[in-house]
Amino acid sequence: MARSLVGKLLVASPILEDSNFVRTVVLICTHDDGGTFGLVLNRPLAASVNDYLPAWSGPLADPAVVFNGGPVDVSSAFGLARGKVTDAALWLSPPLEGEGGSVGMVDLDRVDDLRTSGVEEFRIFSGYAGWDGGQLQGELLGESWFVVDALPSDAFTADPSRLWHEVLRRQQGDLAMFGFYPDDPRVN
Repeated sequence: MARSLVGKLLVASPILEDSNFVRTVVLICTHDDGGTFGLVLNRPLAASVNDYLPAWSGPLADPAVVFNGGPVDVSSAFGLARGKVTDAALWLSPPLEGEGGSVGMVDLDRVDDLRTSGVEEFRIFSGYAGWDGGQLQGELLGESWFVVDALPSDAFTADPSRLWHEVLRRQQGDLAMFGFYPDDPRVN
């Protein structure tokens, strides 16, 4: 298997025209020979978190709404948390470590434990982004995605509409110029 992408960001390149992924930033939560699972970080919905997880009463990241995690299984909810989570069993995937604690997928069946475990920010996603084994590799070879390092703050940005630009602009070299790519290059 190629190197693991867990904890990396997939940033849609400007040539990616699939309406599900135009200008998206995806946090990779699991990646192995069987496939890849990620959550789109920059597609907030108008839905309330209480609509998906009525038992949650802990801290929510701003904006405090449900996010579209991707086009697969949109009837399912997934959670990301940031903090110094005291119970390692709450993580469903290896967390991204950084300043301010860890960031990763958490077990939504353990809402009561999450509230008391050190979660500082929380976000709910409807659906996920998924690729079968080898599918993502093909898209990477086709230059549909840029793979970059994630910062723990990416998953909880207060301005998700700017995330695609911000992630690209902080990159080194030529990749940074894509952060200035216009929405419609024909009117540039």
